[in-house]
Amino acid sequence: MDEQLQDPADRVEDGDSPGTGGTGLPGWDSVLAVVAHPDDESFGLGAVLSGLADAGAEVSVLCLTRGEASTLHGVPGDLTALRAGELTAAAQELGVGDVTLLTHPDGALADVDTGELAEQVVAIARRSGAQALVGFDLSGVSGHPDHVAATQVAVQAADVLGIPVLGWTLPVGVARQLREEYGAPFDGHEEVDVDVVLPVDRERQLRAVRCHASQAVPGSVLWRRLELLGDTEHLRWLRR
Repeated sequence: MDEQLQDPADRVEDGDSPGTGGTGLPGWDSVLAVVAHPDDESFGLGAVLSGLADAGAEVSVLCLTRGEASTLHGVPGDLTALRAGELTAAAQELGVGDVTLLTHPDGALADVDTGELAEQVVAIARRSGAQALVGFDLSGVSGHPDHVAATQVAVQAADVLGIPVLGWTLPVGVARQLREEYGAPFDGHEEVDVDVVLPVDRERQLRAVRCHASQAVPGSVLWRRLELLGDTEHLRWLRR
């Protein structure tokens, strides 16, 4: 499965992204974001999702786990309940119309049957009428195995649905800086391997991020990543 997903033939080459011109997103009417944890939709995809919503798309989020195994705990309380409420509030800030939160084990998505996960993605994408899926890059961006698993099942589901998948990534320089500063296994891409360079307004994203009080702790690498990215996001076509 990994070899198939990473086959360059499965993604649109630079300058060949349908309807984007390299600097924008297609005019989809409905998009489903597939993520592993509550806050991935905000810290990672927030500016992209709010941009899609502002452009008139119906945006939905499917979160595969409740994030109960997080090592961050910025507020007291049970993370399972806390993070569900945080996701709901953040989605409202981003303009997301529908959220589905599943209960697969945080930190162990790779152990869940991929066929089962893909079937769930297919069902929710069909329910929402999604014309495309959005998620993290194939590497998971931060190297988290749950992120990798979520993207793999999104591409698998898109093969069934016959719709494109757009993956959020980092410029190679930003990934390198984060690795040097935090020792975290961030992964990025050279400009030639990036299909969409998207100017973004982070106002709604930052409001959504602050809804995740359990995770948005001062000094977190998540804040530093946003600082380094500035007002631009980078995406790759994972499936045409």
